[in-house]
Amino acid sequence: MALTALDQVICNFDRVLRISSGALSSSKQSFPAKNECADLNGADRQTASRLMRVNHTGEVCAQALYQGQAITSRNQKTRAIMQQSAEDETDHLVWCEQRIKELGSHTSYLNPVFYLGSLSIGALAGALGDKINLGFVAATEDGVVNHLEDHLEKLPKTDSKSRAILEAMKEDEGQHSHKAMQNGGYDYPPVVRVIMRAAAKVMTKSTYWI
Repeated sequence: MALTALDQVICNFDRVLRISSGALSSSKQSFPAKNECADLNGADRQTASRLMRVNHTGEVCAQALYQGQAITSRNQKTRAIMQQSAEDETDHLVWCEQRIKELGSHTSYLNPVFYLGSLSIGALAGALGDKINLGFVAATEDGVVNHLEDHLEKLPKTDSKSRAILEAMKEDEGQHSHKAMQNGGYDYPPVVRVIMRAAAKVMTKSTYWI
């Protein structure tokens, strides 16, 4: 049964509340670090927690982007792709938050700001049409893969738990990019990707500390 416009508003608002309160639950993949251990000193623990906080905020932004794109997409198939990708990203969000708690730290206080900003960007991408919309997913996810590779280099060598989480996330993000291009996504030129990476640095630099 198709959802009415009001039903969609209620569902989206409910998802916002669950994301902001940390009430989303992992529904598909098991926690990738459950069989890993990490022996960290104080400095390494702090570094790991800050890196995982950045990744958690990235997943908050991903939820908002996909939500915005799904809201304004005019194509039911494209909307379904966005909604499915958001569900996949739910696991990442939960994993990062769990790891942050294990490290004795907190999620970023800036998450609401980045959520609203990402929701607006996603809605704009969706309104520009399916090709642009799907291409935006691919370009974003390619950037995330590069970001995760950078964080895997920066993680303390002994933090195998955080490493296992980021490796699992990296694999999923690559699949999302490939799926978007397979379904007709626009291949964004390098200059646009550079601008997108520069914008993402605003989030990564600020949430590392706050």
